[in-house]
Amino acid sequence: MHHDLRRGALHALISATAFSAMGACIKQAAQTTPNELVVFVRCAVSLAILLPWLTRRSGAGIRTARLGGHLLRAGFGIASMYAFFYAIAHLPLAEAMLLTYSMPLWIPFIAWIWLRERPSPVVFPAAFIGLVGIGLITRPGLHPVDPFAALVGAASGLLAAGAMVSIRRLTDTEPATRVVFYFALLGTAIASVPLLWAWQPPSLPALGLLVAAGTLATFGQIHLTRAYSCAPAALVGPFTYVTVLLAAGIGWLVWDERLDHWSLLGAGLVIATCLLVTLAGRKPSMR
Repeated sequence: MHHDLRRGALHALISATAFSAMGACIKQAAQTTPNELVVFVRCAVSLAILLPWLTRRSGAGIRTARLGGHLLRAGFGIASMYAFFYAIAHLPLAEAMLLTYSMPLWIPFIAWIWLRERPSPVVFPAAFIGLVGIGLITRPGLHPVDPFAALVGAASGLLAAGAMVSIRRLTDTEPATRVVFYFALLGTAIASVPLLWAWQPPSLPALGLLVAAGTLATFGQIHLTRAYSCAPAALVGPFTYVTVLLAAGIGWLVWDERLDHWSLLGAGLVIATCLLVTLAGRKPSMR
């Protein structure tokens, strides 16, 4: 298979820019909007954008015999989104982003339990060092860190890892477009339930920010998918952490958020160990 790392890196950088801008929109909108509504609008906007494209092949393209698997994937994904957006609202933007991007630390262990895929030996010490990094990130820096929000942020990474492993289970029979369609559809349906008790009309500025966040997230996901189609995940993965750097810059410019040296050390440990785990999980090609 032909690989184009330069093109893959470009798509990954575009995706990182979109996701960091999405996080900024979510953080600003969350100041006046409940988390339940934030998650619902984010999902509904993605569904509205993707639906015409994903149904172009007619009903045969989205017919599935694995609705339960899609529902499980949507459950993990929506739970991760609730936790992620809560963390964005209550933590510095870069820290919230990085806690969710700790996902590669958890994937090998969930895949081991769920799919019986034994991880490489290097994963165990790497995961321990990564957890130390998470501990350094969530300690109080220049501004006190909400310990509950930090715990929720770490949980968002764990739940996102569960979503990724559930996708791996689905893709043995389900094409990627079908997985994306059912996540958008079922995710919007699940996210609509809490609105029965948490609904409040959003302000026009908040609604505009949420629509922008949903659009940016969809745009970022499309480019991330293209990035992984251009080059192996182990080579593309490092570029996705530009999201954290961009989020740190946005947080500093907009909200005067500053990370102390302990948080920076923790960020370095988490990023380094996530990359190590990703590289360790790369299987050599068989020719």
